[in-house]
Amino acid sequence: MKTQVLILMGSESDAPVMQKAQEVLKEFGVSAETKICSAHRSPNFLHKIMADYKDADVFIAGAGMAAHLAGVVASLTIKPVIGVPLSGSKLNGLDALLSTVQMPSGMPVATVAVDGAKNAGFLALQILALNDEILSEKISDFKKNQEQEIINKNK
Repeated sequence: MKTQVLILMGSESDAPVMQKAQEVLKEFGVSAETKICSAHRSPNFLHKIMADYKDADVFIAGAGMAAHLAGVVASLTIKPVIGVPLSGSKLNGLDALLSTVQMPSGMPVATVAVDGAKNAGFLALQILALNDEILSEKISDFKKNQEQEIINKNK
């Protein structure tokens, strides 16, 4: 089965946050794989992974501190890249947020909140739903259910 979404993280310590994207994708039946790869410590391995997964539809990249992983991934594909800036530094993720969101013109990276891997999963779903009517219906139902939960809490 083709991997629709490839989730990359800079180190193993990022797994508890990045796992949230994997959980969202699994809940909606989207195939995803997760790999550990550093833009700085393993650049050749990152290039190999990107070659191996060139057919993935969306890439999610989470990294902290200098957070160059999403930008490097974006430089290696024409597919959508979603950056997840991760906390854990002395700046609590502000450094990663700025590094991820401040990409040069022509090298876009969609960026979610610090530690926002769950929303990265949802954004990947919405991108995939552009060409998948069944997935689109599942997301629409999910949003309706979210609204109904809020309404029910007011009863």
